[in-house]
Formats: sequence, C-alpha cells, structure tokens
Amino acid sequence: MLYSFLCVTQNASTAADGSASSGGMGSPIITLVIYIAVIGALFYFMAIRPQKKQQKQMDALISSLEVGDSVLTTGGFYGVIIDVMDEVVVVEFGNNKNCRIPMKKTAVVEVEKAPQNIEQSESKDK
Repeated sequence: MLYSFLCVTQNASTAADGSASSGGMGSPIITLVIYIAVIGALFYFMAIRPQKKQQKQMDALISSLEVGDSVLTTGGFYGVIIDVMDEVVVVEFGNNKNCRIPMKKTAVVEVEKAPQNIEQSESKDK
C-alpha cells in the first residue's frame, strides 16, 4: 500500500514537470518531504499515540487506589491495600497480618475494587 502510494506520488511529480524525466531539482525534494511526512505520521499513529493512551489508563488506575482494594502487583502477588500515601501504598499479602509491604503506586498492575467502595461510589452518583 505504501509502495503504491509512493509510486503514484512520484508519477504525479514527474507528470507535473511536463516530461517523463525529472527536469528540475524541486520534484525530488518534494517527494522526499512527502516520504518523511508519511513515515512520521505512521510512526505517530503506531507508536506514540497508543503509548499515550496506555499512560492515561495507568494514571487513572493509580489515582483510583483506595484502602481495601484488592491489587495485583508487577511481581505477580495479590494483596489488599492497607494505606495510601502520595507515592507509596502499603499492601498486605496473604492471611498473615504481619506481611505488610510498602511499594510504589506504579507497581500496581490491576485493581479490583472492594465491595463497600463500589457501594459508596454508586451512592455518590445518585
């Protein structure tokens, strides 16, 4: 698809010159600028834009952390949030109440809201 677009662009630029050969220096430069613009647009839509969307989702997840939420960490451990601070959450792992580990909020991958938090948020909406 890209190759056919580039061939059409090149044919259009040579047709604009009035002859089959490229007579001036303007035509190859314009073609080069078009190539760079197309590659830049492809790079933006395939790399930068999806990354920004994923970052927005992660920011929303981190900002929604509350005490009592069940979380999955990047290490693969499931736990319950005991305390939430600015950059750190304290997570309790397992049934042992002595296993409380502070970790960065960015180490949280998934969040499952606690039932009382869901009921509170529904009552706020009404």
